[in-house]
Amino acid sequence: MPHASAPRPAKRPTLADVARASGVSVALASIVLREAEGASGESRARVKQAAADLGYRPDSRARSLRSSRSRTLGLALALGEPLHAELADALYAQADQSGFEIILGATGRHRDERRVLNTLIDAGVEAVIGVFPELPAAQLVQVSKQLPVISLLRKVKGIPSVITDEAAGVEQVVSHLVQRGHTRLLHLDGGSAVSAKQRRDAFIESAARASASASGQILPAGPDEATAFAVLREYLEKMPQAERATAVLAFNDRAALGARQAIDLAGLQVPEQICLAGYDDSEFARLAHADLTSVRQDVAALAQAAMQAALNSPGASSTHAPQLVVRGSTGQRRA
Repeated sequence: MPHASAPRPAKRPTLADVARASGVSVALASIVLREAEGASGESRARVKQAAADLGYRPDSRARSLRSSRSRTLGLALALGEPLHAELADALYAQADQSGFEIILGATGRHRDERRVLNTLIDAGVEAVIGVFPELPAAQLVQVSKQLPVISLLRKVKGIPSVITDEAAGVEQVVSHLVQRGHTRLLHLDGGSAVSAKQRRDAFIESAARASASASGQILPAGPDEATAFAVLREYLEKMPQAERATAVLAFNDRAALGARQAIDLAGLQVPEQICLAGYDDSEFARLAHADLTSVRQDVAALAQAAMQAALNSPGASSTHAPQLVVRGSTGQRRA
């Protein structure tokens, strides 16, 4: 007989509600909603229509209790970082393909890495994928004895680590700048941010290898716009023009935007008087008014490798190649 739309109960609809509304047994409704064999086409249509009308969704918590698996993964990232947001989006897609949900734990000034990690563990996740720039390696290894922990963007001995070849990325930028005729290079470092030390060391080594006449200088800064702006503004104000760097590599694209503000404030033209490059090739770099040369991290490959490491214990570590993306912010130095 024709099916009438079922009224929505005030509470969350249950499997019994669906069965009652469609005129079948709870067992038959379960067969239909599990896409199992044993139900006629007519019964399937009635049950699915009733479920849609009621707004029924399977209770994943109850299913997890029955299977002793949560089918959830923890993800610890700093959402203020554009690259982290892109990684989160890629990991959500990977988790969906594998039938997992992600519980997100955001690190920041008011939520340190250990607190976020503990919160994810308490939520019952099966594994944690995270960017942990400051949490001691020994603590991460200790936690990994309870459940798989995957370190993103930082190599941690004793647990699977999915990282970018930072030295290769920095070397590509430095070589590009030296080929453009620059010999005085400046790096605004990332402080204690993840990968900052690797990029700092690689910058000095790459500058020394690139050309006998090239020199590289490090300015302690940070991963954000405000710090990069303040540090570079002071440098440009105090450094004599004849000694000033003609090309700047910022720690990341956020820092490059702050650096660009300092350059504009100093009345310098990019790239005619000073070149600027970033790192990550985030959405900031791709903005038309930024037109920023940047090192692209392979977000898709990083996310896929991290997911595979989380789901296949013991997971494998992997290193992924970056790629320099040249845009208008770098060019031949004016003679």
